[in-house]
Amino acid sequence: MRKLTTLTAALLATAIAFPAASAELRIGLQDDADVLDPAQSRTFVGRIVYTAMCDKLVDISQEMKIVPQLATEWNWSQDGKELTMTLREGVKFHDDTPFNAEAVVATIERNMTLPESRRKSELSSVEKVEATGEHEVKFTLKSPDVTLLAQLSDRAGMIVSPKAAEELGANFGSHPVCAGPFKFVERIQQDRIVLEKFQDYWNADQVFLDKVTYLPIPDTTVRLANLRSGDLDIAERISASDAAAVKADSSLTYADVIGPGYMAMYVNVGNGARAENPLGQDKRLRQAFSLAIDREAINQIVFEGTAKGGNQPFPPTSPWFNQNLPVPARDIAKAKELMKEAGHETLDVELQHANNTTQTQMMQVIQAMVAEAGFNVSLRATEFATLLSEQTAGNYQLSRSDWSGRIDPDGNIHQFITCEGGINDVKYCNPEVDQLLNDARASTDDAVRKEKYDAASVILADDMPIIYLGHQPYAYAIDNGVTDFAPSPDGMIRLVGVKNAD
Repeated sequence: MRKLTTLTAALLATAIAFPAASAELRIGLQDDADVLDPAQSRTFVGRIVYTAMCDKLVDISQEMKIVPQLATEWNWSQDGKELTMTLREGVKFHDDTPFNAEAVVATIERNMTLPESRRKSELSSVEKVEATGEHEVKFTLKSPDVTLLAQLSDRAGMIVSPKAAEELGANFGSHPVCAGPFKFVERIQQDRIVLEKFQDYWNADQVFLDKVTYLPIPDTTVRLANLRSGDLDIAERISASDAAAVKADSSLTYADVIGPGYMAMYVNVGNGARAENPLGQDKRLRQAFSLAIDREAINQIVFEGTAKGGNQPFPPTSPWFNQNLPVPARDIAKAKELMKEAGHETLDVELQHANNTTQTQMMQVIQAMVAEAGFNVSLRATEFATLLSEQTAGNYQLSRSDWSGRIDPDGNIHQFITCEGGINDVKYCNPEVDQLLNDARASTDDAVRKEKYDAASVILADDMPIIYLGHQPYAYAIDNGVTDFAPSPDGMIRLVGVKNAD
């Protein structure tokens, strides 16, 4: 009995000295995130990181419905100009400061006033936000804005620590402090972003991972190879050409979901000196470029039939798609005719794109297609964050980028195309389009909104500052040790409830 007691004590001592291995999840991202400040950032992968790090006032469900997160309930005034939200109690930020109504006010005001903020146009309808109780806030709007809740389900609604925001200012992204399930540990640009479980998270009992590491790996082949070798647990946005191989691999799981976003090429029509070129100044050339593209062929060649061709910011399956503007068939004869009308038989165009496998392949296909109409396209591959920086600065002629899509149609169009839009990198400005899109924001009647979006789409299809290409699925390859992961329609990787046995 004495020996057994001694052995038991020794085993207990060993267990104390060597605790159970922590559960880590390593996620391979297609790109590196830009600045880790919800007020300033614009990348899709940045939003993936925020999903683990920064809770929002409201979230999106698997059914693409708005559901509670930091706000537990909300209601609109009868005139649609006041939104009152009840906030979750007992929540802390990662720096142990309390989450309350004052923190919400501070964050929203920061989003609306920080010179570097990209959230201004998303919150442009807000006249003021005020704390009406310790855990209650009221948004007063300049005019009714049915899209506000959808905006608060994304970066505009990610509440940050007022203490950290005040201390760091525009440098908040160097050490972001939010109220999500995981807190920031470190970032090495182009290498990794590391988070760890926040023990005081309000829903900590449902967080089963101790550490999350995001690794930017633009090459899809390398991303999948790292997953197979055990260096990753999840690879996001795998190539369509790899889907069959993943499905056939007994150690991996394949999952995908069609998103609400789009693939597009942005034409610099007014963003600085580089807009002063024929493509930027003559819509006939943009129309010709679009007509020279076979969108269905791209779907088959690059995406193996998993994508959908598109010519609008909404997919053809969306109720917001204008059925009177169907996706155009390729028409080289018409493209050449438009080129001739514009005074060109040939035209040199520089097209920048992200240096990942899928985009490179897609751009090479488009390069060959438009050459038949007389466009001599030179491709310039660049790191994704650099690409977005160049877009913002106007240092491009034609730029290829994706938009992940939003639950409300306004999120796919307003900030990209209105005169003061926060992500209007093409610097397109048409007062008629602004009026239509602002009116669509103000109406709670979907039929009225549809009429406005349809009218705007007709103008945009003619002016063509953005050449829409189609809509792709979010596809994932997952190690079998990972359980309870479900791909979300918005493309975000939600980790609450996810486990990793490896």
